[in-house]
Amino acid sequence: MSKILVTGAGGFIGSHLTELLVAKGHDVRAFVHYNSLGTWGWIDSFPQDVKDSIEIFSGDIRDPNGVRDAMRGCEAVFHLAALIAIPFSYHSPDTYVDTNVKGTLNVLQAARDLDVSRVLVTSTSEVYGTAQYVPIDEKHPYQGQSPYSATKIGADRLAEAFYRSFDLPVTIVRPFNTYGPRQSARAVIPTIITQLLAGKQEVRLGALSPTRDFNFVRDTANGFYCIYRSDRTVGQEINIATQREISIGDLANELIRQINPEAKIVCEEQRLRPEKSEVNRLLGCNEKILRLTDWKPQVSFEDGLTETISFLRENLDRYRPDLYNL
Repeated sequence: MSKILVTGAGGFIGSHLTELLVAKGHDVRAFVHYNSLGTWGWIDSFPQDVKDSIEIFSGDIRDPNGVRDAMRGCEAVFHLAALIAIPFSYHSPDTYVDTNVKGTLNVLQAARDLDVSRVLVTSTSEVYGTAQYVPIDEKHPYQGQSPYSATKIGADRLAEAFYRSFDLPVTIVRPFNTYGPRQSARAVIPTIITQLLAGKQEVRLGALSPTRDFNFVRDTANGFYCIYRSDRTVGQEINIATQREISIGDLANELIRQINPEAKIVCEEQRLRPEKSEVNRLLGCNEKILRLTDWKPQVSFEDGLTETISFLRENLDRYRPDLYNL
């Protein structure tokens, strides 16, 4: 099978996608962020036989030379490396430009020069901002309501420009909110669950009224793979969504019911986004991915939450429930 480069392979979605590609028989080169400890993110938790089958490339997505070296000899690239935490983007927007915009440019330039046959660039539903209509399809206007979303809009438009200017075979993959095992505590679902599992009687959250469309992580990874396998997706922007929404408040209450019915929700000022920055509603349209590929969600929201709770219970020592994670 063809060699595939996965950037951000040690991260949440990237690690699940890497596992899937290995299981499908592909030769995978995993681009992980270089660090002095020599750790590979969530790849470190893989069974030894899976780790042995992966070629690791440690580097920095901001370095064009390293990106080019990592991509050499690859038939396709799945580009997931990014800074994704919205609160930290208020604090350090320069790093988001360097990583998300310039990092994507490095991937596109290398793919063009090396004649890579498929390039999948990871977007986010945050590029849409608060829904102007629902369900949100790929023609919905973009609105940069945080520095993070603005950099992802910029990266997406660079990808489109390389497709239109140089005929680079790019697809922009746009997952709505993904959850599941291995997600960092800066995301809302593990934030709620880890506080409850740690025995907290007060679950500290930000705004409760916003709604989100949640994909289970293996469904998201399979969405990437189905998009890659379809020739009809080249040059397209494609949502991965369930067309089902739930408010943060209702989500928190359901998790409280399952884990600790005595717990209460407390809204903290520091966890609130600036008023004009909060994305109040995200409900995605999945008509396009269903039409162009053979993807469909396999894991129900209820089953996905059960698996996520089980994972976090077994790995609670990796998290810091007392800390507000930017």
